[in-house]
Amino acid sequence: MLRLFSVFLLAMFFALPAYAQEAEPAPDRSATGGAQTLEDIMRRQQGLEVDNSFRSSNTGNPTGGASPTDQLGTLGGASDPDLWRGLRFDSADITTQIQHPAATVLIQDTGMWWLQFREGPLTKYGFGLVLGTMALLVLFYLIRGRIRIDGEKTGRKILRFKSIERFAHWLLAGSFILLGLTGVISLLGRNFLIPALGPEGFSTIAIGAKWVHNNVSWAFMLAIVMIFVLWVVHNLPHRSDINWLLKGGGIFGGGHPPARKFNAGQKFIFWSVIILGGSISASGLSLLFPFELPMFAATFEKLNQFGIPQLLGLGELNTNLAPHTEMQYAQLWHAIVSFVLFAIVIAHIYIGSVGMEGAYDAMGSGEVEEQWAREHHSLWVEEVKSKEAKAGGSS
Repeated sequence: MLRLFSVFLLAMFFALPAYAQEAEPAPDRSATGGAQTLEDIMRRQQGLEVDNSFRSSNTGNPTGGASPTDQLGTLGGASDPDLWRGLRFDSADITTQIQHPAATVLIQDTGMWWLQFREGPLTKYGFGLVLGTMALLVLFYLIRGRIRIDGEKTGRKILRFKSIERFAHWLLAGSFILLGLTGVISLLGRNFLIPALGPEGFSTIAIGAKWVHNNVSWAFMLAIVMIFVLWVVHNLPHRSDINWLLKGGGIFGGGHPPARKFNAGQKFIFWSVIILGGSISASGLSLLFPFELPMFAATFEKLNQFGIPQLLGLGELNTNLAPHTEMQYAQLWHAIVSFVLFAIVIAHIYIGSVGMEGAYDAMGSGEVEEQWAREHHSLWVEEVKSKEAKAGGSS
C-alpha cells in the first residue's frame, strides 16, 4: 500500500515524461523508408518524448543473412546499426561472467533525463519549497508573534512525555537533520563545494557525508518504528479534530479549541512523518542495496491495472525498466519526498520552539505547565486528572 501511494505521488509530481506514452498520431515515415525523420531528431534534441517503437525491434534477422560462401555474402543478417539498436533497447542477447542484475545492460539512455531533472526542477522546486516555507513562517511570526499562555501560570507541572518517548523523538529529529545535511551535500555538493574547496577537499567531505548518511539512516528508520508504536493510538482520528480544524487551532484568535493528547495539527505531522518517512526509508533501502530492491516496475504495473496513469492522462507507464532506471527513479523519489517532509518538519520546529510559549518543555523536560496544557490539550488534561483521582481513591 505504501509503495502504491509513493509512486502515485511520484507520477503526480513530474508526470514521468520519459515513460508516459503520448496520445499523438504516429508520424509519417514513408519518405524515409520507415527510418527516423528530422522531426524525430529535433524532438530528441529538445528532450521531448520520441516514439521508438518503429525501430526498437529492428535489430536484424540472423537467419535472413546470405551465406558467407556466396559472392559478397554477409556473416549474418544483422548490421552494426542493428547491433547497437539491440544494445540500446536492451534486446540484445548479452552474456557475462559477472552475476549482477545490471551487468548485461550496456546502454541505458534515460540517464540524461535523470541528470537534467536532478539538476533542474528537483533542485529549483525542492529548495524553493523549503525556503518558501521558512519565509512564510518568518512572515507569520512578524504578524502573529509568539503564541503566549493566556491564563495565569499555576507553577504546577504535568508529565506529557516519558523518557522513552522523548528519546524516540530526538532520535528521529537528530537523524533527520543529519540525513538532510548530508543529503544536500550529495545532491548539490559538486556544484557549490568543488569551486570553494577544490576536488580533493570536496572528495573528503563527500566520502564522509556518504558514510554518515548511509549509517544514520538506520537510526532514522528505527525512530520511525518507535514513534509509530508509542503514539499511533493517540493519533487516530477523533471528533474533536473537526472542531480544532474549523477554529484553526486557535492560532488566529477565538480561544483554544479542546484537544486530546495530540490535536489535529500534530496528527497531521505524525502521519506525514510515518507515511513520507516510510516512503523515504523504502527508497533509501533500494539505494543502500543497489539493483537488489527494485520498486517501480512492479508498482507501475499495479497502477496500470488500476487505470490511475490513464486517468491522469499519462497513458500506460512503462514496466520494462532497466536496473539503472529503477535506481534513478529511487534517487529522485528519495529526494522529492525528503524536500516535502523537510518543509513540514520546519513548520513543526517553529511551533515547538519560538512559535509557542511552553511548547518546547514537552520534549525538553517532558513536563509542561498545567495552564498551557489546559489551554492547548484540555481533553487530555481531563483524562490525566481523572486517572490521578482514581489512583488516589484506590490507594
